[in-house]
Amino acid sequence: MSLVLPAGRTVAGVDGCKAGWIAIVQSGRQRPAVAVFSRFAALAQSLPGDAVIAVDMPIGLPERVGRAGRGPEKLVRAELGERQSAVFSIPARAAVYAETEPFTTLEAWYAAHRRASAVARATSDPPRAVSIQAFALFAKIRELDMLLRSDPGLAERVIESHPEAAFWRLAGGSPMRLPKKIKGRVNPAGMAERRALLARHGLPVAILEAAPPAGAGADDLLDAAAVLIVAARFARGEAVPFPDPPARDRYGLPIAIWT
Repeated sequence: MSLVLPAGRTVAGVDGCKAGWIAIVQSGRQRPAVAVFSRFAALAQSLPGDAVIAVDMPIGLPERVGRAGRGPEKLVRAELGERQSAVFSIPARAAVYAETEPFTTLEAWYAAHRRASAVARATSDPPRAVSIQAFALFAKIRELDMLLRSDPGLAERVIESHPEAAFWRLAGGSPMRLPKKIKGRVNPAGMAERRALLARHGLPVAILEAAPPAGAGADDLLDAAAVLIVAARFARGEAVPFPDPPARDRYGLPIAIWT
């Protein structure tokens, strides 16, 4: 059972979703609960003050990056075989904060992506633009970054994870055989592979097969479930970071993916 927790502890697995953040919360031996929050701060405030939160979102932004992004991405990709494309390269802090205004049109969105890519090239070696997938995460990365910088206590118990790295660990060091999505659409066979693995590690089948809350997708639900198990491992002192030990950014935030 991967969801065994120290007495009195609460853990949460969190993934970004269309409506904000989907969380699966486990307290002691209680049945896990699923909820969606519009803001990460509201999610954190809903939990006990010592809850461990594992989130599928980058934490820690360096001033410059190398060929493969911040560093953790390269280390994790090396373990994931055909699933490594699910791990996006995150650029330097300046690129993530280059465009902070909301976008009212698709043309404005692509223009902002081009401007952020120019900053990313100037802060990477060799120069590297921002992928569309990574750029889509920037607003949530900034939300989480600003919150953790303002609350050092919270920053000590919110850890970055990645679903495919979590599944790799749960499968005994083997990546998932099937993709979760194909051409942007959920792949039923890949989802079934992941549900079966999560069920073997203690997640209730009823939760894994339930319709997700409004504003979240079925893949978001499974990703939150995967990193929930990483949060439980962290609470027990068993989680492993990539790199080990974690690096730190200029604000002291860790730069590591935990599994």
